[in-house]
Amino acid sequence: MEHPPDPRPASTDEPGPATPVFFLAGGTGISAETLGNLIISQFPTVAFVRRKIPFIRTVEQAHRVVEELDAAMTESVTPIVFSSVADDELREVLLGTRCAFIDLFGTHLDIVERVLHVNASPKVPALHGLGDIQRYERRMKAIDFSLEHDDGASLRNLQHAELILVAPSRCGKTPTSLYLALQHGVKVANYPLVDEDLRSTVLPEPVRPFLDRCVALTSTPARLSQVRSERRPGSTYASLQQCTWELKRAEELYRAHQLPVIDSAGMSVEEMAAVIMHTRQLTGSA
Repeated sequence: MEHPPDPRPASTDEPGPATPVFFLAGGTGISAETLGNLIISQFPTVAFVRRKIPFIRTVEQAHRVVEELDAAMTESVTPIVFSSVADDELREVLLGTRCAFIDLFGTHLDIVERVLHVNASPKVPALHGLGDIQRYERRMKAIDFSLEHDDGASLRNLQHAELILVAPSRCGKTPTSLYLALQHGVKVANYPLVDEDLRSTVLPEPVRPFLDRCVALTSTPARLSQVRSERRPGSTYASLQQCTWELKRAEELYRAHQLPVIDSAGMSVEEMAAVIMHTRQLTGSA
């Protein structure tokens, strides 16, 4: 018996062309990049090619940017643009692009103006937090503190830590510490659990007095082995057996002290930071 032809297009394993994504800013572009990446991360099956264009300060620059954006257009792909440019004159030029344009200032700024009954002042300097000197200085001090107390390098002044991350090596302590310091102004120390620590379920002596500030990180043996292999391929340190043992012992220690635990294997640094801030009720410099 013959079957009628399937009207659906034949499936193909060939990936489509990557979608260009542009992050535009009058400053460093950190905000546009962070918010834009947060949005496109909701489309994990799509390939993206990212390009950041910061420090757009003049109309001439804005026109050149529009030319670059439109040059990335093809018949099959429309680039996506995330812009945090605040200057009205520059925004007007940038909005002339044929690309899909997400204005991170436009609509949101209008809403805030209506609520506050005050017009915004886009010319006010806001680079690196200069609009709030105290907040900026707090974040810089937090970064210095976190660098000094990275990976147990210094055990001085741990009483001044607002947060202490404990975990075996390569579970994500350092990037999470620095992100919390840079973005939230939190003074973070991190302490590596080594074999000697993991032979017991007692919290290591240097961090024991600060149990209420500790958050534990874990991972999966496969992921930890992969990360360690990038650093020391073929070593016992990176072996699946060693990673499995360390994580098992670490989790027993965490349970003994009822520490909050975050699995870094399936979370981004941004997600981990948000969970930590909520778990320990930290307010940071915001």
